[in-house]
Amino acid sequence: MSSEQILIPDIGDFDSVDVIEVLVNIGDSIEYDMPLITVESDKASMDIPAPKNGIIKDIKIKVGDKVKEGSLIGMIEVTEAIKGDKSEAKAPAKNEKKEDIEKLTHTPTRPAPEPPEKKAAKETPIPIGESVHNDENKTAHASPSVRKFARNLGVNLSFVKGGGNKNRILIEDVENFVKGELTKPRTENMGASFAPIPMPNIDFTEFGKVETKPLSKIKKLSGANLHRNWVTAPHVTQFDNADITDLEIFRKSMQKEAEKRGAKLTLLAFLIKASVNALKAYPTFNSSLSPDGDDLILKSYYNVGFACDTPDGLVVPVVKDVQKKDVIDIAEDLGNLSEKARARKLKMDEMQGGCFTISSLGGIGGTKFTPIINCPEVAILGVSRASMQPVYNKSSEDFEARLMLPLSLSYDHRVVDGADGARFTSHLCMMLSDVRRLLL
Repeated sequence: MSSEQILIPDIGDFDSVDVIEVLVNIGDSIEYDMPLITVESDKASMDIPAPKNGIIKDIKIKVGDKVKEGSLIGMIEVTEAIKGDKSEAKAPAKNEKKEDIEKLTHTPTRPAPEPPEKKAAKETPIPIGESVHNDENKTAHASPSVRKFARNLGVNLSFVKGGGNKNRILIEDVENFVKGELTKPRTENMGASFAPIPMPNIDFTEFGKVETKPLSKIKKLSGANLHRNWVTAPHVTQFDNADITDLEIFRKSMQKEAEKRGAKLTLLAFLIKASVNALKAYPTFNSSLSPDGDDLILKSYYNVGFACDTPDGLVVPVVKDVQKKDVIDIAEDLGNLSEKARARKLKMDEMQGGCFTISSLGGIGGTKFTPIINCPEVAILGVSRASMQPVYNKSSEDFEARLMLPLSLSYDHRVVDGADGARFTSHLCMMLSDVRRLLL
């Protein structure tokens, strides 16, 4: 075995080109014609292949370097001679024009059109992440080796976000995209399911002044989860109104006692307590569907999450073992978890294990809304602002002013049917209308 230099071959009339990718590491075993680095001129990019079989002993260049013909790439320990070494043939001839080099290094993004009869004779699978009408792969910023890697996996590069210099798409970007696609929920009839077309790429500066502001990490994570939950679970929302006139009077009367224990007694504490009562009465709501959709997992514990608005976005802390606590205990937990959420000090286990979630917008406003289920839970309760409304009293045969609380219950229709959804909200309204029932 002998060590040899690896040099940049003749690359045509270019004075120098930029190194945009180094595809090998020291110690890698390589084969003849395997791409070592990728270089880019102002118009084209190309891979520089290995001249021999061997092991990389040293690398002398890095991404961002400028190289030209004869520049040292590194050292190779040759392990096997190539019969009829074709390395000379691989390098472009000096008399070739720059235009010819660019044609050779350009990777076509679409195959040549087939005759109609041949096209009809076989089915062409749609690449991962590509709709039938998508034709934008040619706009992706990637080297020939990355394009070949993506084609072998059936990936449309126009859907892949580049993580390299100047948003260039790297091999690991393609790998991460494929992993993300494979983890999305799938069903047996995915081939016949609706494939949404990609969002249009619009230059909004054509219409006026704009400002680009990156999303927070929390919003990115929650956005992906919300999209998955909305697409996966068929949502139905049941609306109802709870009479909390007497409950509100009782809550205010207990405020001082709660303050002695260092808690602020809010309506949410009563809602959580009442929800657990309803979950016990209707166990299906305290369950989760198994990943394969064949089994229903019924839970014997009662942990309730609540949506907490923070400067960085929405988080959902979880109050654990609610069935063992009174409303003031729950109020203490709500205060502690809310304070941690706003200070970005929530631990991971304080946001896990939820059975049911409550999203309360009562302090902000609104009358009704349709909350998205926090999967793998099967239901979520939305709460809007309470208001005084005239309610007919049969005994007095007259209307009375009552404080009514709008409730919006979204549930997974694969698990819960409409009748049980209505029963659940009716039970919840009954609990909230008579606070004494919460003691039973």
